[in-house]
Amino acid sequence: MDWIQASIIALIQGITEFLPISSSAHLLFPSLLLGWPDQGLSFDVAVHLGSLLAVIIYLRSDLIAMVLGLYQCQQERRLNPQATLALMLIVATLPAMFFGLILKDWIEVNARMLWVVAVTTLVFGLLLGFADWRSRRQHQMSAMNWRHTIYIGLAQALALLPGTSRSGITMTAALMLGYTREAAARFSFLMSIPIILAASSLISFELATTKVVIAWVPMLIAFVVSFLSAWLCIFLFMRIISRMGMWPFVAYRIVLGLGLCWLILPTLN
Repeated sequence: MDWIQASIIALIQGITEFLPISSSAHLLFPSLLLGWPDQGLSFDVAVHLGSLLAVIIYLRSDLIAMVLGLYQCQQERRLNPQATLALMLIVATLPAMFFGLILKDWIEVNARMLWVVAVTTLVFGLLLGFADWRSRRQHQMSAMNWRHTIYIGLAQALALLPGTSRSGITMTAALMLGYTREAAARFSFLMSIPIILAASSLISFELATTKVVIAWVPMLIAFVVSFLSAWLCIFLFMRIISRMGMWPFVAYRIVLGLGLCWLILPTLN
């Protein structure tokens, strides 16, 4: 993979990782439409770490508060709101990790097909629009409880299907539970940290057990591009939803889903 391909794929990853439009769907396009080779495990680690660093920096105040809350909890032997939120994020991650480990091979073989991506892009895009339309949008993130955490965590597990969008389905679940758009997005971004960290750790372990020559220059380019684009997307997304809601992304998903259906039609003849 040359530096141009690395930059483009990292840019796609960075832009789509936190937007409710599915990074997995968009990352299929370079290979399906342009015939580019699979980026490999080392590249996956680089773009995931870039995205992870971006969301950590953006949410640093929340993360520092949770770390201090956990320390205070350990000292006082009682839970506080910040420590509770940290524990909720761990619990919310468990369903996706559990089903991901069990279904990983099956999904790779049976679900990474264009028609699956087209269906999930349309269905879950419309569901996001419905949730944004019907939501009471009255709860802030401080209202998060264990029941809501489990619901949103189970919703995140659905994102194992390519085209669903991890951020999209978690925001959809939070909106349906009555959270504001900003609270839904912020909790979704916080949820991404343990899941991206877990995925990166798993890929790194697989990489360490294989004898692969690592192309460090494309990896460094991918890390930087993914980091910058992801941070900018989070920054802009929070401002867009406060003014326009989720509808620009719903409309985009509908157009994208219909476009994918159009690509599939010639194969049905």
